[in-house]
Amino acid sequence: MVSLRGISVSVCAAVLFGASIPAMGQAPASSDSAQAPAPAQSSTPAATPPAAAAPPTWSIGTIDFSGLVDVYYTQNLNSPASRTNQLYNFNFDAEQFSLNMAKLSLAHAPDPVGFQIDFGFGKAFDTIHAAETAPSIFRNIEQAYISFKPPKAKGFEIDFGEFVTTAGAELIESNTNWNYSRSILFAWAIPYYHFGLRTSFPVGKHFTGGIQVVNGWNNIEDNNSGKTVGLTGTISYTKWNWINTYYFGPEHADTNKGWRNLYDSVLNITPPGKANAYVNVDYGQDKSPIGNVTSQWWGVAGALHIQATSKIAITPRVEYFSDADGFSTGVPQHLKEVTITGEYKWVEGILSRFEYRHDWSDVPFFDAGAVPASSKSQDTLTIAMVGFFGPKR
Repeated sequence: MVSLRGISVSVCAAVLFGASIPAMGQAPASSDSAQAPAPAQSSTPAATPPAAAAPPTWSIGTIDFSGLVDVYYTQNLNSPASRTNQLYNFNFDAEQFSLNMAKLSLAHAPDPVGFQIDFGFGKAFDTIHAAETAPSIFRNIEQAYISFKPPKAKGFEIDFGEFVTTAGAELIESNTNWNYSRSILFAWAIPYYHFGLRTSFPVGKHFTGGIQVVNGWNNIEDNNSGKTVGLTGTISYTKWNWINTYYFGPEHADTNKGWRNLYDSVLNITPPGKANAYVNVDYGQDKSPIGNVTSQWWGVAGALHIQATSKIAITPRVEYFSDADGFSTGVPQHLKEVTITGEYKWVEGILSRFEYRHDWSDVPFFDAGAVPASSKSQDTLTIAMVGFFGPKR
């Protein structure tokens, strides 16, 4: 596993980008919309038939468009000379305004054939593909896959191409998460994406299973001749769901010796009301192809999302991560993290996040001033704005 690690114009652009969403209005009805039948002859005037429904916003024909622009500013109270927030994903630039992501997506739900393409640029894309050996054009693609869903297969679906990992409680896009910064588990315990084949199939009313066969972790072009296998299982009920993912296979370059294993479990709690929560547990191990050395890492994270009003939400998050062998972060250590995030939704399609985060380790790991790895803790303050759009179905 590879270790990861004019502004007013940018912010205004994000505001205008999001604010322009409702102004676009709906596209005209397509020409193949069903026509209302002619009214029967009558001595009284016929009632005016209802207008044909317009297609969903941000759709052309059967193709849905979506996207986002995500900008932020983070103040690191350690004032590191590197101007870097260590352990972070995507918003790792400190004491400067930065573009996290600008992204555009095209999708068509399988009927029975469909596709998904997500591409863009920014710090998030740079981080996701930091270890990629494929041609540079692939570094701007988050997902690109074809789907097939046979009409008589009772919900069975197969995807082929590049897709984001099933593991983890969070996603790459900021507006889909409760917190702005990603958890330590997201950044250091799991992969970002895979290239290969995946399936999903419902079994009864409450269980969906899946099998994946992929090149490996975070690589479009495989680094060996072996393949990684993923097994997924989701149990879903009205007030909770439990998602389990297990990946196993060879991940070392130019050899199929030394396998990597990862188990990821996410319990989402969704009772009626204004509060939701999740608990995420990860356990991984990697066996070296030379000798008999096995590295292990594990962690647990939890978050509580409180929707105080239709516009305001608050989310505290806590987590613990053990990297006793230094495999993930490069330093043998035990990490803890506490974050509290406030959200304000200005209008549909644009929101702001305000976040305080405190990370600490049992060894000096964080840069402070001009002295690297001189502090056991790191405190940051972040303000972010995200403008996004998508189809309304």
